[in-house]
Amino acid sequence: MTHRDDSVETIQQEMTAFARRARATAARMHPELSLVSYTLLAHLDDQHGCRATDLAAHYFLDKSTVSRQIAALEKLDFVERRVDPEDHRVQVLHPTEKGAQVLANVTASRRKAFRERLADWDEDDLDRFATYLLRYNAAQERLG
Repeated sequence: MTHRDDSVETIQQEMTAFARRARATAARMHPELSLVSYTLLAHLDDQHGCRATDLAAHYFLDKSTVSRQIAALEKLDFVERRVDPEDHRVQVLHPTEKGAQVLANVTASRRKAFRERLADWDEDDLDRFATYLLRYNAAQERLG
């Protein structure tokens, strides 16, 4: 195995551990709001609403997965459906006031956790890490 292979293996292992911790942290912050649900709710908030099919396409999720997640968010009164004013046949999903508040609270908690975890990093390390994450995610977008 080459040094490059070792590095890629370490990155893969650490990204897997990161994802596992992110799911566990999400469950602790709001037990009813899974990481997927949080992500979908955040997207609805960022986009000021969108259709379920748009969510599925954006996150490369099966429509049935999105449907289950949205149903759970609706049951919690975090998401509501509104008729699209431009096409009355289409329903657009929006966070409710309650959903927006829960999202804001969880987002603030997550931001605090990141700040604590990165508190002893210097500015250059933070800048490099942010640049690497942007580069990694941009490559993912390009490759699909």
